[in-house]
Order: sequence, then C-alpha cells, then structure tokens
Amino acid sequence: MATRKKATTIKTTPQKAVQKAAAQNNPASNDIIQFGKAWEYAESIESSSIVKIAPRYNLFINGEFVAPKSGKYFPTINPATEQKIAEVAEGNEADVDAAVGAARNAYNKVWSKLPGKERAKYIYRIARLMQDRARELAVLESIDGGKPIRESRDVDVPLAAAHFFYYAGWADKLDYAFPGRKLSPLGVAGQVIPWNFPLLMAAWKLAPALACGNTVVLKPAETTPLTALFLAQILQEAELPDGVVNIVTGAGATGAAVVSHKDVNKVAFTGSTGVGKKIQQALAGSGKKMTMELGGKAANIVFEDAALDQAVEGIVNGIYFNQGHVCCAGSRLLVQESIHDTVVKKLFRRLQTLRVGNPLDKNTDVGAINSKMQLGKICELADSGVAEGAVMHQKAGKLPEKGFWFQPTFFTNVTPSSRIAREEIFGPVLSVMTFRTPEEAIEKANNTPYGLSAGIWTDKGSKAMRIANAMRAGVVWINTFNKFDPTSPFGGYKESGFGREGGKQGLLDYCKID
Repeated sequence: MATRKKATTIKTTPQKAVQKAAAQNNPASNDIIQFGKAWEYAESIESSSIVKIAPRYNLFINGEFVAPKSGKYFPTINPATEQKIAEVAEGNEADVDAAVGAARNAYNKVWSKLPGKERAKYIYRIARLMQDRARELAVLESIDGGKPIRESRDVDVPLAAAHFFYYAGWADKLDYAFPGRKLSPLGVAGQVIPWNFPLLMAAWKLAPALACGNTVVLKPAETTPLTALFLAQILQEAELPDGVVNIVTGAGATGAAVVSHKDVNKVAFTGSTGVGKKIQQALAGSGKKMTMELGGKAANIVFEDAALDQAVEGIVNGIYFNQGHVCCAGSRLLVQESIHDTVVKKLFRRLQTLRVGNPLDKNTDVGAINSKMQLGKICELADSGVAEGAVMHQKAGKLPEKGFWFQPTFFTNVTPSSRIAREEIFGPVLSVMTFRTPEEAIEKANNTPYGLSAGIWTDKGSKAMRIANAMRAGVVWINTFNKFDPTSPFGGYKESGFGREGGKQGLLDYCKID
C-alpha cells in the first residue's frame, strides 16, 4: 500500500566520484526530482523462512550428496547484505572424475536404454515438482543471486519449469523431430552455467540433454550454486535414476575439469566470451560437440514513428531487468535523431520511478549486483564513460549501506568508439547514441564483435522486418524486449557463440543425426 509524504530534494549516495556529477547532467531535473509530492511504498517482504537453507552443501554425485574429496568448502554470499548464506563444497578433478564415471555408468546401463516415453515421465515429474516448490526456488534464487523476487517468481522459476515440460514432450517424439533423420544420444554432457540465471540456465541445458537420452555433469557458478543444489533435491524426489544428473560445485578449475574430461562427449557453456574462447582452444580437435552462449552488446533501435511510451518501457526492461546481468541486454540504445531529446527526457523520468533495494521486497525493481567483483567492473566502466566525455544520468536516491549496489544509469553523448559502447558491462548501464537513417541504424547496430540479440521499435511492419533481416543477431525482438519461450531457439553469432538452446533446434546439439 502506498502512502504519501511531503517530499524533500532527493540526494544521491555516490559509489564512485563520477556519480556526484550524474544529477547535474540529468535533463529537466528540477521538474522531475523536486516534484513536490513523492510516493513511498510500504514494504512487502517475501518471507525467507519458506526455504530451509542448510549451513553446508555437498556435491551431488550418483544420486546422493557426498563430501568433496579435498575436504574444502567455500562461502556463498548474499549480495544484498554481504552475509554468508552457507558453505558449499569445492569439487576438484577427482570429484569431477567420480561424477563423470557415475554419469557414464547411468548412461550405459539405464538412461540410454529407457524408451523415450519413460524418460518423458521423469522429466515431466521434475517440472511438476518445480512448480510445487516454486516459492522456495524463487526465494532462494533472490537470496543467493540478488535479483528481485518478482523476477525470480514470475520469470525464472516458471520459465525453468516450462523448459522441462516442453522437452518432456519431445522425449518420445525424436523420430519425428527431423523427418527422414534418426537421432541418437551423444553420451555424457558436461555443462557449465553462469550466475545471472542459475536455475533457468540449468533447465535450458538439462531438459534437452535428458530428453535426448544423455546423462549430465553440471557445474553451477560459484557465486550462485544454491538453486542448482536445491534442484538436486527435486531430482531425488522425482526418483531420477542415480547418476543421470550429477552436480559438482566449485570455481573455474572445477569447470575446466568438467569440460576437459576425456569421457565427456558434449560441452555446453554459458558465460563470458573470454572464457568461451579458452574452452574452444582447449577442446579444438577433441571431437567433443560444443554449444557456446557467450556475451552480448545488443542494440535497441527506436525509430521516430515508434510508440515512444511503449518503447521507453521496452528500453527499461531491456537494460535494467535483472540489474543488467543479462547477456542479451539492450545495452546500446540507438535513437533516431529527431526524437532523441524526447526519448531521453521520458527515459530519465521513468528512471526515477525504479525502486532499488531489498531483493525480497515485492516492490523492488532493481536488486543487488551479484558480487563485489562484478560491481567493481561496472564502476570501472562507468568511470571510463565519464573520462571519455559521455554524460552520465542516474536515478536519484540513497542506496543501502550494506551489499553491492549500483543505481540504474544511462549515458548520452556516447560515441561508437567509447568503451561503454563496445564492451559488455553486464550491469544496469545504458549507452545512448543517435542515427538519422535506417541504413545508419543497421550499420551502427552491427558494428560490434557480438551478435546475440537486438530490438526494433517502429510502427511500420515492413520497416521492422527489413531491419530485422539485416541484423547480425541470433534473436531480434520487434516492439518488445527480453521475451523468452521454451519453443523458441536462442543463440548468437560472432563472439556471442554458436549453437541454439530452446525449441526443436535445441535438440540438435544433444544428438547424433543419421
């Protein structure tokens, strides 16, 4: 419930020295920030007691939780409070070897021999159990990763369950997926997932692999391992045969052991382009099948004939969703020159309404940055934007004292050569540039080593389709942004990776095709 109170001028709490200048650069700040009356939202905190968090988590190998052979554990931190949530096992090469051995045994003796309709029953059961325990999963995802509970509850968990439902439907229909071709499983899949969508990325990778008859060794990100380990409990509840899915936690060395293991037939990696390149170099000539979903620097293009209020909502969703921790985030805004000032003013007004704070508060729009390291990267790139002459505009207001936070930000006066226009920031920072003609928009949008996604805002369908066909991007949204569906393939071009996840196409990288 909202209550009104007499407003005073809002002052920013700087994280870095450059943030002191942000309010001075904001357009129409007098008529926006000092608006006489301000709305304050009463807290609506989701209870964390719904989920029971153990003080220590072990590895999930061959259907049971086992201690790491090294005896080492590392803390996982709540990014909103900087407090330790739990200790998590650090797997080493010996643990990975045990997990791969369990997966190979399950593949040879059980999973590959089951008819598709029987595999489907297990996958469907997993999806139903995820729905049954959706609230627990959502709360745990927000505690461990810092994302707003509304996003965990309304996006991550439902989409994760939907992927299992979708691929459960394919498990007994593989002979019809590609007419005239026969599909057969690859064997053991080694999968490494990122920290920005831990549960959803696990579902994206596990569901098609299991549907095709493969077994899996999954390595979640070290900063967000808890929902993957909770999923392991769901797998036990679903009575999935031992060894079909194994989860080994740890840092980069653990992931390297998974992807380089000699008995892994397929590698699926989602993460940074730099790490993806190293994996490709290490596996070159190994014969392993690979899927890489890497970084992005998506262009969100707004034409003068677009519905501007709708476009502004799409811009906000495109860059500030999940604190900008999205590989396909619309982090480059290309605005037709004639409407630049109007769009910037509308965007700044909308920025002031975003609520930054406790991820478990249902009113929160922008949660905590995932880690101290990532916050440092965001601040460093924001500093570089100011140093290169761009103008910073930020949401006004105080940030919490504890935790890792960054105010939603956008830059104007950005050139295509600026670091903030070229490098993936992976945070709530937007670079605004202009164009005059559709041809210039296409050239600027494609002027990037990445090619994961793009957005187009226009009232003309023919223009939208023409621009979309010219984009060197794996996914192009028209008059919307960040819409996902398990039936639709997702993946990129160039340094954004190769292979597709989701849809019928997502089966291809987990099968041999004869």
